[in-house]
Amino acid sequence: MTETTLPTALSTIERETRLHEEARLLLQQRVAGYNEGLAALARDNLPGIRRALNKVADIEARLRQLVQDNPGSFVRPRTLVLHGTKVGYQKAKGKIGFDKPERVVERIKRLMPEQAELLIHTEEKPNKEALAKLPAADLKRLGCTVTDGGDEVIVKPIDGAVEKIVKAMLAAAADAAGADAMDGGAGEGDAP
Repeated sequence: MTETTLPTALSTIERETRLHEEARLLLQQRVAGYNEGLAALARDNLPGIRRALNKVADIEARLRQLVQDNPGSFVRPRTLVLHGTKVGYQKAKGKIGFDKPERVVERIKRLMPEQAELLIHTEEKPNKEALAKLPAADLKRLGCTVTDGGDEVIVKPIDGAVEKIVKAMLAAAADAAGADAMDGGAGEGDAP
């Protein structure tokens, strides 16, 4: 780049940086408006959601007690599906516990060596921190790829506020989507 184009390039970069900041401010305002709308929506709907949740919990407790009080109704079949809800008895899943996993591993190796590979979970993977200390020639010999850490272009706002808001907004949306998936899309006809 010649010296005559340097001021022109910097003035163009300065103009684009200003436009970038204006666009970021607009994004920040829209995200703030979105968050305010979500807060208002939550304020308006949370009392009804809590009432519905309490009602479901109360009815479920009564159902559990009815099933527990009437085991003879669930001999064969042991469960029934009534109005989309499975009620009855099922085999409880047992749990395996141990205080000191290293002792269990030691006993498996000593008492059941032929099953050790099946009973002991091991994970082998390269240690990137240790590999980073090796010379490039050794890394290439091991089959690792080495990327040069040269200069890269950076365009990053120094305050990072918008990025934090957008990241939080995306996380909240992902949580809501996960909750919707767990609910199975229930919602029509629910009582408040």
